[in-house]
Amino acid sequence: MSDSENEYTRVGQQITGAEQSQMFGKPCYKIGGKAFVCFFQDEMVFKLTGDTHADGLALDGAQLFDPSGKGRAMKEWVQVPFAHKDLWPELASAARQYVGG
Repeated sequence: MSDSENEYTRVGQQITGAEQSQMFGKPCYKIGGKAFVCFFQDEMVFKLTGDTHADGLALDGAQLFDPSGKGRAMKEWVQVPFAHKDLWPELASAARQYVGG
C-alpha cells in the first residue's frame, strides 16, 4: 500500500460511523449509504460545498474529480493531492458534514 493510500485509510477510519465501500470501482467511505470521500490516482477526493469547496479547489494541484477522464467532472467533488495530506482530515470532516453524516 502506498503512503497516500495509507493516509487515506487512516483519515477515513477516524471518521465516526464511516463505512468502507466502493464508488466507480474505487475505495470510498460512506455515511448512511452516501459516499463522502474516495481514493483516486493516489489522491483523496472529497464531496464539498460552499467556501470549503472553493478553498479545496484553490489548493495547488487540486482539481474537480473526473473519474472517467473524459472531461465530465463531478462538480461537487474535489480531488486533492497527497502534498496537502495535512488538510485531508479537515476536508474529510467537512465532506462528512455535507452529506449529512
